[in-house]
Formats: sequence, structure tokens, C-alpha cells
Amino acid sequence: MYDAPKLETNVQAKENKIAARNVQVYYGETHAIKDVNVDIQDKTVTAFIGPSGCGKSTFLRCLNRMNDTIDICRVEGDITLDGENIYDRKVDPVQLRAKVGMVFQKPNPFPKSIYDNVAYGPRIHGLARNKAELDEIVEKSLRRGAIWDEVKDRLQSLGTGLSGGQQQRLCIARAVATEPEVLLMDEPCSALDPIATAQVEELIDELRSQYSVVIVTHSMQQAARVSQKTAFFHLGNLVEYGDTNQIFTKPKDPRTESYITGRIG
Repeated sequence: MYDAPKLETNVQAKENKIAARNVQVYYGETHAIKDVNVDIQDKTVTAFIGPSGCGKSTFLRCLNRMNDTIDICRVEGDITLDGENIYDRKVDPVQLRAKVGMVFQKPNPFPKSIYDNVAYGPRIHGLARNKAELDEIVEKSLRRGAIWDEVKDRLQSLGTGLSGGQQQRLCIARAVATEPEVLLMDEPCSALDPIATAQVEELIDELRSQYSVVIVTHSMQQAARVSQKTAFFHLGNLVEYGDTNQIFTKPKDPRTESYITGRIG
């Protein structure tokens, strides 16, 4: 089983955005995540891969405390963001989720205008002092979501009226509007056609210059295309973590090799 290095140089410590140590997740009596240790680097795309039900999405949701919304779920261990424990009682989960944005499997725009979808987060977090500042945030976010040119003339139209791929890019624009430091993506392309998938993958590659991006994907090809680091989960364990190229060409654990070659899955 993969163990994160215990000792880090100052250079490594600066590169790591999130550190998880001995993380356990329980759903009632079920032990869903076991002893996960991992460092997630800044300005890097990290892919979580593994068979369905292996724990990758459960662990992803630990990183912005989305599991708090599930009554029977219990998380143990330490997860730090920039060295601060995100499960500390002083941490407000709402503020944490502004810093650690999330994009879900199915595009889920609010039943509001395109403008209001993006403006929602900045409004509730008080990020704009006036309409001009809010307009600027909306435009910048839609540009970062690579959808501005397609929607700039219909910002008051409903976000739900966009195509599936456009809706997902709108959701990415909405996630970046609160100026997060980390973007979590839970199978963001699984509901999209190949053309929309290619657009979102290209966007993910652009976003890593500004954010730490963590993506759960069922597609090994997608992980190979978009990520620099890959973590392989199996039966609730983090089996192996390393450079994407190494994981796919020279995996160290036989279980990883079995998954990559299609013998388990």
C-alpha cells in the first residue's frame, strides 16, 4: 500500500497544497477509506483512478468536507490545506468550499440566468463592492471557463438552456468565481459527448496554471491525457501514487498493473 513520505524538504512543502495522513472514512459500520496518505501538489492536475466503488469519489469529497452533509459518514485522520487542518472546529465549511471548489459529474447549473449562476458565489462571499466589480468577476470567470465568447450576448438567458458541454463549462466558471485555490472535479466529462469532453479536458489543462486540480475519472485515457500525478484506489485503499507516466508505464504494485491492463476493473 502506498505511504506518503514522512519527511519533506522545504521545497516539497511549498509545492504541496493538500496533505492527507492516515485518513479513514466510515459509512456507519462500513470502513470505506482505509489509511490514505497522499500529498497533492499545487498547480498540478492529480487524477484519482480505480474501479467503481473503490473510494475515489468518497476521498475526493473529504477534501472540501462534502461528506459532512451525509449523516452516517465519519472522517478520521488529518487533511491539511496549506498546512491548516480543514477539519478543525474553527474552520467554516462554507468558507472552505469557496477555497476548494467542486464540479460534479452531471452539469448542475442553477435555474437562474448565466450571469446569476456565476455571480452567486461572489455575492454570498462579499467579493464585489458594486455592480461593476461583479460584472468584472463574471466576465473573468466565464473567460476562465472558456465559455465567454459563446454566452457574452445572452448573459440573462437561463443557464439550464445551454448544451451539456456548455453547462459543464458554466459550472466550472461558477466554481472559479470565488477565487478558489483548489478545484475538485468528480467525473466532470462522464455525461458529455466526445467534442464537449475534449473542450473540458483542454480547459482543465489551462486551469492548472492557476489552481491545484483534482479529478476523479473512470477513463484511464483521460487521466493519461490531463494529469501529471495519478493515484490508484482499490477496495478503499490508495494502492499507488506517483507521476502519471510512471503509473501507466511502470506501475510498482501488481494491482495497479492489473487495473491498467484491464485484468481487474
